[in-house]
Amino acid sequence: MQLMGKVALVTGAGSGIGRAVAQSFAREGASVVALSRTSGPLEETVAAITAQGGTVIALPTDVTNSEQVQHAIHTAVTHYGGLHILFNGAGGSGHAFGDGPIDECSEAGWDATLEMNLKGIFLCCKYGIAALKATKAGGSVINLSSVLGLLGDAHFATHAYAASKAAVVGLTRAMAVYYAPENIRCNVLCPGLIETKMSQRAQQDPAVLASLGQWQPLGARLGTPEEVADVALFLASDASRFLTGVTVPVDGGWTAQ
Repeated sequence: MQLMGKVALVTGAGSGIGRAVAQSFAREGASVVALSRTSGPLEETVAAITAQGGTVIALPTDVTNSEQVQHAIHTAVTHYGGLHILFNGAGGSGHAFGDGPIDECSEAGWDATLEMNLKGIFLCCKYGIAALKATKAGGSVINLSSVLGLLGDAHFATHAYAASKAAVVGLTRAMAVYYAPENIRCNVLCPGLIETKMSQRAQQDPAVLASLGQWQPLGARLGTPEEVADVALFLASDASRFLTGVTVPVDGGWTAQ
């Protein structure tokens, strides 16, 4: 029970990595506030956590909306008495909005992708950090980026996505230094190809499947949300109490090459 007595807010908790993180945190004793844009997937997350004996409340929240984010943070603090852990997992691909190579990326695709992947983290950190400070017990912020925020790959030519995920790394490092004197740790996870709804297009691409052994040599397969959640649990727990400003690739060896 590594997180017993802790309160954790998890965005993107309706599916994929966010759901796995919410379940992991609850299993380890945290009281979880689960956020997602739509209520249906959130109900499934709540059911899974409740079935394992965990403590959770769900709040349908658009993390790009300042008022909704403030309401979610306020609810977490008033319902559970404070906030200790913030996991920012909400985000996604901007391909459907017009993201692509920079000379083909539409302005609408650029704006939608940065709004989805960067503004949400900005707002959740802005109001979440204030709640962590008010709790006066330090805390842990974990932001979800991507290997595509660390390196370029011609196959995955979604340049607004890459820019947004690289910005998450820079933001997290800046936060880590600034808030370290208050014992607030800020770290970033950079997953590779993970078995989620967001990666369905890649999972059905023969060229991607043929290249997995090259990209992710540790098993030549897609990772699982639970494997990312295991690292998030370490960063949320006191086991990482002297670690901040770190970028952790969970990518089967992709960025080691």
